[in-house]
Parts: sequence; structure tokens; C-alpha cells
Amino acid sequence: MDSMDMMRAFLAVAREGSFTGGARRLGVSTKLVSKRVAALETRLGAQLFARTTRSVSLTDAGRDCSLRAAPLVEQFAELEDALRDRRTALSGEIRITAPTAFGSQRLPGALGAFMTAHPQVSVRLDLTNARIDLAAEGYDLAVRVGAPGDSTMIGRRLAATPLIVCAAPDYLARAGAPERPADLASHDCLIDQNFTDPAIWRFLPARPAADAAEIAVRVAGRVHANAPAPLADFAIAGLGVARLPAYIVAEAVADGRLVALLPQHRATEIALFALYPTNRHLPTRVRALIDHLVAYFGAARWAVPTGRPGGG
Repeated sequence: MDSMDMMRAFLAVAREGSFTGGARRLGVSTKLVSKRVAALETRLGAQLFARTTRSVSLTDAGRDCSLRAAPLVEQFAELEDALRDRRTALSGEIRITAPTAFGSQRLPGALGAFMTAHPQVSVRLDLTNARIDLAAEGYDLAVRVGAPGDSTMIGRRLAATPLIVCAAPDYLARAGAPERPADLASHDCLIDQNFTDPAIWRFLPARPAADAAEIAVRVAGRVHANAPAPLADFAIAGLGVARLPAYIVAEAVADGRLVALLPQHRATEIALFALYPTNRHLPTRVRALIDHLVAYFGAARWAVPTGRPGGG
């Protein structure tokens, strides 16, 4: 039995915490994964997993093996990729994680264009707003809002999108439209918890001058969420004022379900980045995808919607 296949099976089970999960990760049967792990244990003369009817956990020998095996398997995969890319078109799987809203609304178009150009490439896209350890979870790439927060990640900027302050006509009829950023302090605001300081909304004049000072307003409200899409729905339902990416609310503003507010000011932009670990050699297909995303989203222009007359 091939040693590298045994190592891959062992690492998959270790990362997933189960033989079934490891088999799913590799796309093979649970029986085959179990057979490969057993063969590796026999070859090494050590038990790598403590098994019960309900759980699988690494033994001390298993933890040591995991630390040593992971870079070997990764280096061998990089060698395979390098040799394959010299003689064939781009191929293989790319595992990506992305935020739920952007990943469902904007990323599929970019990935679809890339996969059409490279039909031998497959993509596994997992959507979550949680911060994930890419190396530990086996991801090649993350698309995230904001630059990397630690030195273990490299980020390439994809695009910037403006934040739009908006509310439904029904809400504005009840509460009135804010005329300046400071007025937001007395409104029921919908809070996106993904920001570093979600209750502070920052603004600059729409036509910034050299001496223009940033305006910071502390807001409050009854609704908090960790994703922008449900906040857009709350805003459309008339529950308050939202500050959301233009790509989330552009259509709702265009058709009148939301009104863009404070036209004399602009909320700070947010930037989108492609992130990958600093200590990992990127396969050619992943580097090519990052280049594609930079070009695709760099050319994107998310229009800044404007409020209707009388909407603020």
C-alpha cells in the first residue's frame, strides 16, 4: 500500500476527528480510509488513534506523527502540482472559505468564469463569517473583508466597496430622515457585529477636502447580527437604519425598498482580500485563481446608490 496514501488518510481523519469525516474529505469510502490508517499503524508499530464507539482522538504517537507528516504530505503535493503544471492545463481541487453574503452573491460569478476557462479545476466553497485557521482546516484560500490581522497570513487586495447608510420609506415616515451623521445617535440602528467597533459609524464629506475631519458617531439599536444580508432584510422591513456594503443593498435602493441617506457624507469603505498562509507554497492553480480574482473584482464597480428626492 502506498505510504503517501496512508499518510493522507491519517491526516484527514486527524483533521476531521472521525473516519467518516476523513473519508468525506478524501472522497473515498470509510472502509478504505480505515484500512489505510491501520496499515500505517502496522508499519510504524504504533497506535495513532484512541478509538471508542463514539469518538476518535489522537494518541501521543498520533500527535507526533501528525506534526511530522503534515509538511511531508504538503511538500509532496506541491511537487506533484509543479510537475503536473509543466505538462498539463490547470487541474485539481481548490478549497475556499468566504463570508456568507459576499460568497453567495458575488463570488460564484468570479469562480464560474475561472472554472469555465479551466475545466479541469474543481472548487469546494465553504461559506462562514467565522475566522478559520486555513492551514489546520486544509483550505487553500480565504476571501475576507479586511486585511489580515496576523503575520501568518498574506493578503492580496481584491476590491473596495462603499458602505451605504439606508432605511426603508416606512421607517423614515415614522422616525424622520437623519440630516447629518450625528442624528443617527437618536435612531434605531441595525448593527453589523463583523466590524472591529460595530457601534461606531464613521463618515467623511462626500467631497473630501484636504482638512476634512472624520466624523465618528456612536449608534445603538435593537438588532445585532454577524452577517449583512439579514440586516438588509431587517432594514427593508422598516426596523431601523442600516450601514451595509453597496453590493448588498444596491438593488433594494434602486427599486425603492430602501432609501440611501446622508448624501453629503460617505461612510468609510471596506476592502476585500484574498488570504493565504505565509508558510505555504501555493499550487499554480491557486495562484492563478488569486490573479483572476484580483482582475475580476478590480474591474468591478459597485455603484453608490443615491437616495430619492426628500430621502435625506
